Amino acid sequence: MDHEQAGQESEGPVTSREQDTVRVLLLIDGACEPVSEPGLVDPRLASAVGVVRTQVRLQKLDFWLRNPDYLADELLSDYVTSAEAPLLEHAAAILDSEEPEVRRYPMLRHHFGAYEPLDDALAVLRSAGLVAVRRRGTVNRIRQHDYYLLERGRTVAREVVGQAPEFTYYVDRVRLVVDLADGVGGSGLKARQYLQREYAQAERGARIGSVSRRARARLDEFRRQAAEAEAGVGAA
Repeated sequence: MDHEQAGQESEGPVTSREQDTVRVLLLIDGACEPVSEPGLVDPRLASAVGVVRTQVRLQKLDFWLRNPDYLADELLSDYVTSAEAPLLEHAAAILDSEEPEVRRYPMLRHHFGAYEPLDDALAVLRSAGLVAVRRRGTVNRIRQHDYYLLERGRTVAREVVGQAPEFTYYVDRVRLVVDLADGVGGSGLKARQYLQREYAQAERGARIGSVSRRARARLDEFRRQAAEAEAGVGAA
């Protein structure tokens, strides 16, 4: 990929605060883990039904949600190691459509990888009593941010999808993202995303370019291999 092409592919639409708010709510709803008892000591978390731990994890999950081309390519990579047909099917459903173009919202490359401020969206969710954010550490050094989904947040997430079925797209994609990240912490997800050369080589402050062309080429190769294998079995 030459620099001119990389620059063209790094361009993309920018999300609105409303889009970010709904996406982040559905992401936290789908990705949260059960709240442990220590987390409920704070009376303001009495209605918490789940939590996403660390800002790094939330950002890395959001990267795959905002960039279906990268999500599909990672599904193909898992298919290589597991040979699980559903992984190939899910990747194909993304790459055979216009989703990598019309659903892609590029993120900026910062010092620690992909990052896009979620402050506005989280502020809306917090003020509405849907999500609570807790910081761990000291006044001078925050070590970790935890994102708690409150009971009302889960209710609203269900209502949003019920009233606007098009948001089912995010519910389905969050499920794929969570399965892909299963058992991996935020730092592990960051390391995996850095394995993508377009991600790792993006200049700081620039939007991370697309991998849709390369992912589609990989999908075509897997299909070719499958067709050859099937033809060989038939000939035998």
